[in-house]
Amino acid sequence: MTAVRILVADDQEVVRRNLRRILEAEADFEVVGEVADGESAVQQARTLKPDVVLVDVRMPRRDGLAVTRALAGPEVAEPMKVVVITTFDLDEYAYTALQNGACGFLLKRSGPRLLVEGVRAAVSGGTLVSPQMTLSLLRLSGRPPCRGRRWTVLSGRERDIVRLVAQAKTNPEIAQSLGITAGTVKTHLRSIQRKLDLRNRVAIATWAWETCEESEVGSREVTTSRVFEAER
Repeated sequence: MTAVRILVADDQEVVRRNLRRILEAEADFEVVGEVADGESAVQQARTLKPDVVLVDVRMPRRDGLAVTRALAGPEVAEPMKVVVITTFDLDEYAYTALQNGACGFLLKRSGPRLLVEGVRAAVSGGTLVSPQMTLSLLRLSGRPPCRGRRWTVLSGRERDIVRLVAQAKTNPEIAQSLGITAGTVKTHLRSIQRKLDLRNRVAIATWAWETCEESEVGSREVTTSRVFEAER
């Protein structure tokens, strides 16, 4: 089993200790480093090349939002997977973190289970936002050009898959519904992400909710957490 290598960045030692305890309780997680400020986070991330960087928003020398942009922003040739954690459930923090390339935005009070799920989502190419944050926030974080993209860029099969993703169907459920294999579903999802320039499954669902009529994709009340769970 290959361990998921994690770098933890938080300016409070007791928080770093607790995060390490939670993460290393998972058999396949390994904390490869701890840092107490933003500059060190960027330096150690580039040196250690962890699978996931867990960063606090408020840190000295460079805050977590700036760290995220330095490691995962649009100008980064090989972006890292960064999950931002914070005590403050401010939309502006979450919006900026996701715009800067974060793979997740988690409130510290959300608990150990969500922290672990957030790391696993990042490793698998997904995005997890604490349930306390709203769906409208995730929509705001989508790239504006998405709204201009039409169904016409997708094949008929890809449109079928987008509809089912927006309904929080899992890959096996999609495969069964369409009479194809789960592997074929994954291939179509990669094609959809490339054509629409979307990062992950949640972004596909958000694009569908914003772009299409409810009769085409189902209720917009489907939660992002359900879409995330469908990805696992």
